[in-house]
Amino acid sequence: MLDLTQGQFVKHTVMHPFEGFEDLRWKKAGSMKYAIIIVCLLFIESLAYSRMYGFQYYTSYDKIFNIVPYIFQSFGLFLLYVVCNWAMCTLFDGEGSMKNIFIVTAYSLIPYIAGKLIGTVLSHFLIRDEYIFIQCFEVIGTAWTVVLFISAMKAVHQFSFGKTLALIALTLVAMVLVVFLLVLLLTLFQQVIIFVFTIYTELSYRLRV
Repeated sequence: MLDLTQGQFVKHTVMHPFEGFEDLRWKKAGSMKYAIIIVCLLFIESLAYSRMYGFQYYTSYDKIFNIVPYIFQSFGLFLLYVVCNWAMCTLFDGEGSMKNIFIVTAYSLIPYIAGKLIGTVLSHFLIRDEYIFIQCFEVIGTAWTVVLFISAMKAVHQFSFGKTLALIALTLVAMVLVVFLLVLLLTLFQQVIIFVFTIYTELSYRLRV
């Protein structure tokens, strides 16, 4: 295969996943710059899909806009997956580094992001009876991302197909456990703050009396 630029490698991996991710691995052609740009586009997509979708399909009744959930849905979940996948691959003797996992996972998301953004744009031009066309773009984009995703994990860790699926399943379980522990930790931290504040308020009242 001829040498490709970083941008051409992104296109090559999306259009030829089984060959592209292997080439990307052995030629060490992945680009963190492009990967970060793709993750930023994921954030923009999640924001646009939720807040800018055609009014005839979706109406938001939120009085106050909060950007934090969108940051978690994009940057947070993406980074959580990368860390959990790297942790799980060490147990499976995988060959992928955290950098490589970051890059190939980002590349895999391109069809999903494109499908959602195209659907958001079309929602302003197509009527409800033509919603099937929007769904086609979104479903095809999501399905192609799944194919890319499995191919990327298989190539970066040099696993068999079955072992790759097992790794992905364990990674998702690890993500759920991490989120559960974080929620539990935040809840306990909140309870401690409330307890300390209650004691402070009570002591302040007693001293004034």
